[in-house]
Amino acid sequence: MAIKKVTSSKRDREKAKQSKREEKQKRKEERLSSGSRSFEEMLAYVDENGVLHSTPEGIKPKEEIDASEIEISVPKKGEAEETVPLNGRIDHFNTSRGYGFIKDAESGEKYFFHVSSAPEGITEGDKVTFEIERGARGMNAVRISIINK
Repeated sequence: MAIKKVTSSKRDREKAKQSKREEKQKRKEERLSSGSRSFEEMLAYVDENGVLHSTPEGIKPKEEIDASEIEISVPKKGEAEETVPLNGRIDHFNTSRGYGFIKDAESGEKYFFHVSSAPEGITEGDKVTFEIERGARGMNAVRISIINK
């Protein structure tokens, strides 16, 4: 353990700094003279599992991959599934604000709809068919049509 000296003069502090520099230089020279490692000794090889080795493992032939089999994007919406219209009833409709809710006849869930997705003359209690789409805040009813008035 090194003991730090408390110095009071500028000359003593400069001597201490110089001696530290000299010690550091000596340690550096010792490291270099003790034998530096060659470039090959510094290399590390990584296998297909990410494990490091000091020597190269047996090199396996590369597998040929058919690029036409790789799917990069999501399938188109029309190809994925057919949308089936749902039946329901207008549970709530606010004409002044231009929105409402449709209650699904089968599941009983309520779906938000905007007046732009509904036909003119729609009122509360009308039986309708509709489709659902994901909106910013959840599932929304779209493409609404009145069954009977």
